[in-house]
Amino acid sequence: MLDEMDKLVSLCKRRGFIFPSSEIYGGINGFWDYGPLGVELKRNIKDAWWRDLVHGREDVVGLDCAIIMNPRVWEASGHVGGFSDPMVDCRATKERYRADQLYVFVYLFPQVNHKGEPTEAWLAGLGASVEEAAQGPERKAAKLARKFGTPEQPPTIIPYLELSEADREKVIGPSTDERGTLTPPRSFNLMFKTFVGALEDASAVAYLRPETAQGIFANFKNVVDTGRVKLPFGIAQIGKSFRNEINPRNFTFRSREFEQMELEYFCRPEEATEWYAYWRKERFQWYVRHGLRSERLRLRDHSAEELAFYSKATADIEYAFPFGVSELEGIAHRGDYDLSQHMKFSGKDLSYYDEETKTRLVPHVIEPSAGADRAALAFLCEAYTEDEVGGEPRTVLRLHPRLAPIKAAVFPLVKKDGMPEKAEAIYRELKRHLPVFYDEKGAVGRRYRRQDEVGTPYCVTVDGQSLEDDTVTIRDRDTCRQWRVASGQVARLICELVEDPSRAIPGLGG
Repeated sequence: MLDEMDKLVSLCKRRGFIFPSSEIYGGINGFWDYGPLGVELKRNIKDAWWRDLVHGREDVVGLDCAIIMNPRVWEASGHVGGFSDPMVDCRATKERYRADQLYVFVYLFPQVNHKGEPTEAWLAGLGASVEEAAQGPERKAAKLARKFGTPEQPPTIIPYLELSEADREKVIGPSTDERGTLTPPRSFNLMFKTFVGALEDASAVAYLRPETAQGIFANFKNVVDTGRVKLPFGIAQIGKSFRNEINPRNFTFRSREFEQMELEYFCRPEEATEWYAYWRKERFQWYVRHGLRSERLRLRDHSAEELAFYSKATADIEYAFPFGVSELEGIAHRGDYDLSQHMKFSGKDLSYYDEETKTRLVPHVIEPSAGADRAALAFLCEAYTEDEVGGEPRTVLRLHPRLAPIKAAVFPLVKKDGMPEKAEAIYRELKRHLPVFYDEKGAVGRRYRRQDEVGTPYCVTVDGQSLEDDTVTIRDRDTCRQWRVASGQVARLICELVEDPSRAIPGLGG
């Protein structure tokens, strides 16, 4: 699975999806730049989300809030006092880890030590899940087995935070072979601090926002007063957020700068449970509709121990990435906690006057919160395929056409006999509607392969027959099926296929 991840990362760099930020200066950990194809993919994901959740509904409006807000916002939300992770440093490698994502795997090897006891190895692994964390210790254990024998039973797994001081001294860190190099856990605030104005003192302290949601809550009254909205209704926002992650890793999955797609759906308290169930189901199906159809996608409800103190219920939409099962999106029933906190700290009345009951109330909120970068990575992982067509191996990204960076490519079969001119005319017409690509270099088979690798769902080829009957060949990326259509119908047909890939392919729909 990790080999699959290495291949995907290589493709993203080679084909212009994602680059390390400021790479010519050695890069900076936890930051990434989206290239010409990557920016189109992520924009398509955001556009699909906005179109479905805002433009496609009558009960949701949008916002675009400032990245830097009054620091009191973050006091009210609890981020200043409580937005921190337990941090562990490795004295040997100087690396830093989140203690709540460190798991210790205790292996017992058959060879006995000087006390006549089985040899122990306390191996620390890092991961958002036990499965992900196990990968490092498993590799180390395999090496140790050649020396001490193969363990007869699975390892005992202990979260690092639960270890005693004495047991911490036995642990071998994720990136070292020495024992006892990991420090005790200590608190580390994840917000990026900055200063507003000319002076750099306590009065000028501000923060880059760690989430987009608080801007929505702070503007609740503005939206109610100006938007003519009625309960239930939602406020949506897409924007950048920043968290000073202790240990950014797994490509773009855990970064220090990332983009969120968040909806705060306000409703009457007695209707909140029903709306939570609705959004829990609807958000899961959104990923299915856009191509995450495999067994890798799952919906997990939080246990009572996992819930925040104010949360009535929370579910995570998870995806089995090559590096382990991790969260794509969370759907939380947050009660009236957020609005109540901002009322308390600001002194402003953020209650809602309900025309139906003629009473004032503080709405409850259901929050589907998704990461655009994580979604892009999941769609790339799902789409990456290696297969053979006509006996020739190829790499293909089977992206949903709605998300694909390039919707169609137009080729003249050869660069003569008027084919380039006809192909360019079709290209210019398509370009008015969709992002498309024109290519006349190399054998047509090689051109197909280049487009397969970047996820282009359809290729349009002008050949000798095109000059005779004004038809062209359309090729489907996934099936490699080809069929002919009149050149004047190409733009309409490709636009229809992008929205519903089955509707106009012969044998696959109407």
